[in-house]
Amino acid sequence: MMKTYSECIALPTFKERFEYLMLKGNVGDPTLANYAFLKSRLYNSPRWRRLKRDLIVRDLGCDLASEGHELKGRIVLHHINPVFYEDYISESPKLYDPENLICCSHMTHEAIHYSDYSIICDEPIVRYPNDTVPWKR
Repeated sequence: MMKTYSECIALPTFKERFEYLMLKGNVGDPTLANYAFLKSRLYNSPRWRRLKRDLIVRDLGCDLASEGHELKGRIVLHHINPVFYEDYISESPKLYDPENLICCSHMTHEAIHYSDYSIICDEPIVRYPNDTVPWKR
């Protein structure tokens, strides 16, 4: 089943979008991520840089294009449907297809690929005096 950007952004919450995109993969799965030399060529190309700029604008600079989740720092373009070595070699259209890409933070990207929603902190942690010093409570 091919997932799409349009289907993803139709989901109302960040968590629903995350669950839609979740891959439940394992470190070492044979995606493009395992081929550093190919990633470097792709992500440093003028075509990719233009596309990334356009998609950041499309997604309003928000994690998973979800309002209220503004991205700070490095922005990752996540391939919604994984990209493999053969896709790069054959110049597959899904490499650059905006329907196959969404902006996210590095942490969200890692969670989509290898973890679950629990590692994403989407609410600020409420702090209390001495909460990190148990002997002063």
